[in-house]
Amino acid sequence: MHPAPALPDVVVIETPNLGDRSYVVHLDGLAVVVDPQRDLDRVEAVLAEHGLTVTHVVETHIHNDYVSGGLVLARQLGAVYVVPTGYALDYDATQLGDGETFTSGRMAWRTVHTPGHTPQHLSYVVAVDGKDAAAFTGGSLLFGSVGRPDLIGPDHTHELAHAQWRSVRRLTTEVEPDAAVFPTHGFGSFCSASATVGLESTIGQQAVANPACTVDEDEFVAELIAGLDAYPAYYAHMGPANQAGPGPIDLSLPERAEAAELRRRMDAGEWVVDLRSRRVFAEGHLRGTLSFDGDGNAVTYLGWLIPWGTPLTLLGDTPERVTAMQRELARIGIDRPAAFNDGEPGDWALAPSDVTSYRRAEFHELDEALAADPDLIVIDTRRRTEWQEGHVTGARHVPLHELMGSVEKIVTWSRAAAHAGRDATVWVYCGSGFRASAAASLLDRAGLTVVHLDADIATARVIRAWTPAEQVTQATLGAAYAD
Repeated sequence: MHPAPALPDVVVIETPNLGDRSYVVHLDGLAVVVDPQRDLDRVEAVLAEHGLTVTHVVETHIHNDYVSGGLVLARQLGAVYVVPTGYALDYDATQLGDGETFTSGRMAWRTVHTPGHTPQHLSYVVAVDGKDAAAFTGGSLLFGSVGRPDLIGPDHTHELAHAQWRSVRRLTTEVEPDAAVFPTHGFGSFCSASATVGLESTIGQQAVANPACTVDEDEFVAELIAGLDAYPAYYAHMGPANQAGPGPIDLSLPERAEAAELRRRMDAGEWVVDLRSRRVFAEGHLRGTLSFDGDGNAVTYLGWLIPWGTPLTLLGDTPERVTAMQRELARIGIDRPAAFNDGEPGDWALAPSDVTSYRRAEFHELDEALAADPDLIVIDTRRRTEWQEGHVTGARHVPLHELMGSVEKIVTWSRAAAHAGRDATVWVYCGSGFRASAAASLLDRAGLTVVHLDADIATARVIRAWTPAEQVTQATLGAAYAD
């Protein structure tokens, strides 16, 4: 009997808040790094632990959801930097097209052009001794899903959705069924067209389970596009940054801003963000600061909401909470906060009156309040698809990513209620309480009386789901609550 071929070892580097994975693939001391994030100390730790020499750093595509660390890593290590052909780059890289190959010791790598997530997208298949061991599928073939096809603009969405269907079928046809699948996206990433299933899979398993392989092309495209929802606004800046050539990052603490400086920055329109838990923020915070709970996915929503380029100051109960958020922000191209401070609101205030609070509540309290006053102002901050699945009866739909442009409208609703002698309080909810905290703090900054519903929406009693026949759109919902 012939011995089984040696398999490369694949080390997974998770970036949970962005829903992405990077990979270090190695055999016999040589390694290839796939889709690395910017905080390269995590990659360097893997290389040191295993005593590896990196021959190649490869990108499956020019990423839209994070700034890549690939160029810096390749330059630091003297490795070949591989990017799909078809991109205009401001730096030198090896650009590969369909069917091209390279080797890293006994690992033989080949490219498969898999357009869909982007037109240029490549998947990389690694074989040892002539047998496919793994496919690194980036934003193409995901676990039970595919990458979304709408990130480069609506004019290309249908074309790329069709291409995505064909790309997945090509992979499941051309790659051996026992090969493991290693996608970059799909673990909560907004680059995934729909929720993914599981944490590991093979080409053969995807061939019988992935919708792109089980549904005909037109039906797949129609369902894929119908399920697309909003994605973070900062995505618009990621592709250009990656094509320009990102540099190294500095994760040291910025300058400390004391109370007077914090107030000056807020008065100037800068963002001062409190990273403490949403519970303690509600109990007491510096007036005018915004809540982005560092224990949740703060980076996605902070990056989504902040006007790009606005100076950002971070507040935390410890310096470690601040530096952890610096790392997250660097991944999306917010390289250096303007300032920071650590401690508690009393340390950041010029006077005791600068510390304020607002109420937190459970859904049963909202139910009771609505029973007494059905005209309460209740804001649902979830995305369109979540709203359509079910929402509190009478709630007004203002997705968190649209809230910045809707604050004045909500202020008008509150003032109108007060003028009519009704309760002007604004109740805010989401799916778990995390997004509602950011929304409540924005409305609190605008001077409104708010109640933060900090609870799982599954505990809400009064839920109504839209039927498909209603075909509710964002425009329709907005018109329903026109001033």
